[in-house]
Amino acid sequence: MFRSLLIANRGEIACRIMRTAQRMGIRCIAVFSEADAKALHVALADEAHPIGPAAASDSYLRADRIIAVAKAASADAIHPGYGFLSENADFAEACAAAGLVFVGPPAGAIRAMGSKAESKALMVAAGVPVVPGYHGDDQSEDRLATEAARIGFPVLIKASAGGGGKGMRPVHSAADFLDELAGARREAKAAFGDGRMLLERYLQKPRHVEVQVFADRHGHTVHLHTRDCSVQRRHQKVLEEAPAPGLSPALRERLHTAAVAAARAVGYVNAGTVEFIVEGDDAFFMEMNTRLQVEHPVTEMITGLDLVEWQLRVAAGEALPEHWPPEPDGHAVEVRLYAEDPAEDFRPSVGKLRRFLAPGQSGSVRVDTGVRAGDAITPFYDPMIAKVIAAGHDRPAALERLSGALADTQIGGLATNLGFLRRLVAHPAMRAAELDTGFAARYAPALIPTPREAPAAALAGFAAAYLARLRLDAPGTSPWDLCRGFRLFGTAEELILLRDGARSRRILVRERRGDAEAIVDGGSPILIDADLTLGLRASVDGIWHPVPFTLDDGVVSLAFAGEEYTLRLLDPYAPLGGEAAAEGRLSAPIPGRVVQVLVAVGDRVVRGQVVAILEAMKTELRIAALADGMVAHIGCAAGDSVEEGTEIVTLAPPDEGASPP
Repeated sequence: MFRSLLIANRGEIACRIMRTAQRMGIRCIAVFSEADAKALHVALADEAHPIGPAAASDSYLRADRIIAVAKAASADAIHPGYGFLSENADFAEACAAAGLVFVGPPAGAIRAMGSKAESKALMVAAGVPVVPGYHGDDQSEDRLATEAARIGFPVLIKASAGGGGKGMRPVHSAADFLDELAGARREAKAAFGDGRMLLERYLQKPRHVEVQVFADRHGHTVHLHTRDCSVQRRHQKVLEEAPAPGLSPALRERLHTAAVAAARAVGYVNAGTVEFIVEGDDAFFMEMNTRLQVEHPVTEMITGLDLVEWQLRVAAGEALPEHWPPEPDGHAVEVRLYAEDPAEDFRPSVGKLRRFLAPGQSGSVRVDTGVRAGDAITPFYDPMIAKVIAAGHDRPAALERLSGALADTQIGGLATNLGFLRRLVAHPAMRAAELDTGFAARYAPALIPTPREAPAAALAGFAAAYLARLRLDAPGTSPWDLCRGFRLFGTAEELILLRDGARSRRILVRERRGDAEAIVDGGSPILIDADLTLGLRASVDGIWHPVPFTLDDGVVSLAFAGEEYTLRLLDPYAPLGGEAAAEGRLSAPIPGRVVQVLVAVGDRVVRGQVVAILEAMKTELRIAALADGMVAHIGCAAGDSVEEGTEIVTLAPPDEGASPP
C-alpha cells in the first residue's frame, strides 16, 4: 500500500479522500490555491503546498505544478478526485512518466470515453444501445442544423468533451437552434476548452440512471448496482439515490450487463460510472465518467463499502474480492446543498458562510463537506457546501431520515437551496418515486414558491433574539453601551425596522418589568422572551422556537419554523430618501466575465428582455431588464471581467430618452 498520497483537488472531495487515506495510515498531501490557503482540506492534511492563484486554470488545472509538488513531497500516488484533472488523459500519462501512480483508469480508457462521440461509436461496436443522434466530425453550423432537422425537434445539443450539464441545451424549434448552439459552444469552450458538439434525440420524460462499475488489473470487472440521478436543475444533479427505484428486474439486469460490457470495451481499471437515459423499458448509453462520482456515498451506504479505499487498493495492484458485487442492503438518498438562489434560476451565491450547523452524523446519516462556518464561498469554484446523505431499510425510511437531517441543518450568510431541498424531499411525487429529469421544472411552483413575507411570529422571534444578543455583546453596563429604550416611569420601547422584499416591516418592542411584547406592523401584541444559553432561541406567545440568524452588512438571514427569510435591517431614524434605488441599473450579481452585450445605447427594451450574458462559476447568467425602458448607458464590454455590483447596463424610462454615450 502507498505510504503517501497527494490529493489533486480541493473542498469536499479532498476532505473525503483524506478521511479514508488517513484511516489506512497513508500520509496525505494537499495542494491549494491562494483562495484556499485557509480551507478545510488544507487544515486536515498532513502537509499542504501552494500551487498558484485563485483561478483554477492557474492552480488546480496546472498539472506541471501538481506533479512538481508530488515529487518534492515524496508522494507515491496522486488521487485526482472529481472535476479538474480527474478525466485528463494527459495528466494520467504525466503522472506515470514521473513515477507516480494515478489513482484512476488508464489514460487510454479516459481518452476513449472522454469524447462523447467516440465513446458512442465504441458502445455501438460493443453492442450497447445508444440514443439516436449525430456524433460526426463536421461541426459546421449548416451541418449541425441539417442533422438536427433529420433527427427531428426537440433535439438535445451536448458538448462532446464534457459533462455536468455544461454545454447542454434542449432545442424545441429550428428557429432557436443556431442561438442555442452558439451558447452551448461558449459554455463548452469555457468549461472544457473544446467547442465540439453532438446532437441527440431529446427524450420527453427520461430518467437518468447510472451503474457504478469497478475493475482491477487481474481481469475482474463488476457492477455495484444502480443509482437514480434524475432530479436535476440546470442539467446538473441535485438528488441521487441507490438503488434506482421502480426498475423491472429485467431492465436492471440489462443495465448491469451493458455497464460491465462498456467498461470491458475500453480496458477499464478502478472506479467508474456508466450513465444511461431510461424511458419506459428502453435504456440508452449516455456517457461514462472515468472517475469517482459526486454521488458515490449512496452506493457506499447500501453496500457497506468504502469506494475510495478500494480505489487505493486497486491502484496499488490488489484484486477485487471474489464475492463482489455484494447485495444491496436498504436504500440511500443524497442531496447536494449549494450556495445558490433557487428563486433566481439557481444563480450561484458568493460570500461568507456566517452560520453552518450540519446534522449529527450516525450510521444512517452522513454529511460530506469541505467548508466550515466562517469560510468564504468564492466565485472561482463550484458552490457546493455539503452533501447530506441518509439511509434506511427501505426508500420511505431513507427519505424520512433525510427530511429530519435537513430540518436539523442551519445555514446563513448567503442564499442557499436548503429550503428547496426540504420541499423536494417532502414532495408527494418524490415520495411516490415519480422520477424524470423534468421533475424540478414540473414542480417548480411547489419547490420554489413565490417569496413570501416573513410572518409576524418570525419577526417577533427575531426581535427577541436580536435584542438579547445585542445586550449580551454590549461592552459594559452603562446605559450608553446597552443602547436601550429607557423610561423613568412607564414602558421602555425599542423600534426595529426591516425591509422585507418591497415592504417595510416595523417591530415595536415594549419592555415592562419581567416581560416584553412585540407589536409587528401595528398588529396585536405578541409576548416574547429569549434564551441565548441554548443558542438563538425565542419564545413567541409561550412557544419556544430556534431563531438562528446572521447579520452581515445590514442583511439578515433568518430561519424560523423550517423556512428561510432574507431581510435588510434599516435605520429607523435615517433621513427619508436614503434608500432610494436606481431601479434601471442592471449590475453583475456575482463576479464574472461578460460574454455578450446584446443592446446598444438608445435601444428600447421590454421587461424580461436579455440585455447581456455573464459567465460566472461555470454558469452562463442572463441579465434581463426588470421593466420596459431605453438603454441609457452601458458599463462594460464583451470580454471584461467584472466584480459583483459592477454596472452592466442602465435603463431610463421609455419617455426620458437616452443620454449621450
